[in-house]
Amino acid sequence: MKDKLIEKMYEISKKPYQKWLKKNKPWNISSSELMVLPEASLGYELGSFLLRYNFQIQEKLEDHDVIHVLTNTGISVVEEIGMQYYLLGNGKKSLYLFLVIITGFLFYPKQIDYYLIQYQKGKKAHRFYDLDFYKMLTIPVTNLRKTFNII
Repeated sequence: MKDKLIEKMYEISKKPYQKWLKKNKPWNISSSELMVLPEASLGYELGSFLLRYNFQIQEKLEDHDVIHVLTNTGISVVEEIGMQYYLLGNGKKSLYLFLVIITGFLFYPKQIDYYLIQYQKGKKAHRFYDLDFYKMLTIPVTNLRKTFNII
């Protein structure tokens, strides 16, 4: 029940967030185009992630799925919230991030240990949340994780 409520809140907030808060340009690339990039590259792994979960690239929100790939984070509601804790630890600050973190803590207080572990992982990583990932699509994921200490 809690998961469905949070998923609904996300769906309601996604469009205004994309339209008014995200200033980056859409990538204009398809999953099939990503899949022709070198195997193990960020782009290929992103394409695999999207296909595995039957997702489409969300215009102006491409970085979100890239961060899933880089941090090896799943797609459950608790994991999505954990990823926001990871990003907070990495230095990201936004209204949306804080809303997710507060909601996550209120709805899933028993997951606080998991969230704090994710936060600590984000602190240990070199700042990466604001990189231009589009320009990095051909770089192997393992190289990016090693370079930015993403665990």
